[in-house]
Amino acid sequence: MTYFQRKWFSEYSERFLCNTSDYEQINQLVNQRLGGLHSAKILLASVDFDEIEKLQSQNEWEKSGQILGEVAKSLEKAGAEFFLICTNTMHKVADQVQEAVTIPMLHIADATIKELNQNKITKVGLLGTKYTMQQDFYKQRILASNIEVLVPESEDIEKINQVIFNELVLGEITPESKQEYQIIIEKLIAAGAQGIILGCTEIGLLIQQDDVTIPIFDKTVIHSKAAVDYALNDSEQLN
Repeated sequence: MTYFQRKWFSEYSERFLCNTSDYEQINQLVNQRLGGLHSAKILLASVDFDEIEKLQSQNEWEKSGQILGEVAKSLEKAGAEFFLICTNTMHKVADQVQEAVTIPMLHIADATIKELNQNKITKVGLLGTKYTMQQDFYKQRILASNIEVLVPESEDIEKINQVIFNELVLGEITPESKQEYQIIIEKLIAAGAQGIILGCTEIGLLIQQDDVTIPIFDKTVIHSKAAVDYALNDSEQLN
């Protein structure tokens, strides 16, 4: 059994697929770094997505933040030394959740910004839930780093969101939806996007690098790598 300086880190996730994707990615990365039979020391908390989705639809974000804040408190009490919210959308309440605990949070946008800068991306397309694409809580953080963010047209935002919630969260992958996403991505490329952020875990189930002619930045891969870097002391800061 290996103990890191930051020996515990925790995840909050709202969907089962998100749990498994982030969990698997983090453990694979730890094993690649340490070899042998090593895996990550993780405290994992998952809440009922139906409850969260209803609050999102009703614009009850403060209540969502309270739920996540209580979850974060329980993880801190259990020994977590830093935490992740493993969903872009719920970063809308990231500040509220952070205020509930004393341990630091690894913000998903900060990890993404680091990757974009390393790849010299100055204009990026963003795919995600309608909340992530339409509201400023995620985009503004990237814009503040002098990276322009392009989002699809309103009609395409609805298509993307419907596929996420009606198909991908249920594990349904169809060629028709893949083609729709590829067409939307091509529009963003035509508008000048140098890369595409897959800002929702489930989109990575549908779109891979071979499906796109410019670099993709998968939130699951990026966030997981940043968490492992920090846990293994390869990165001394969370942003």
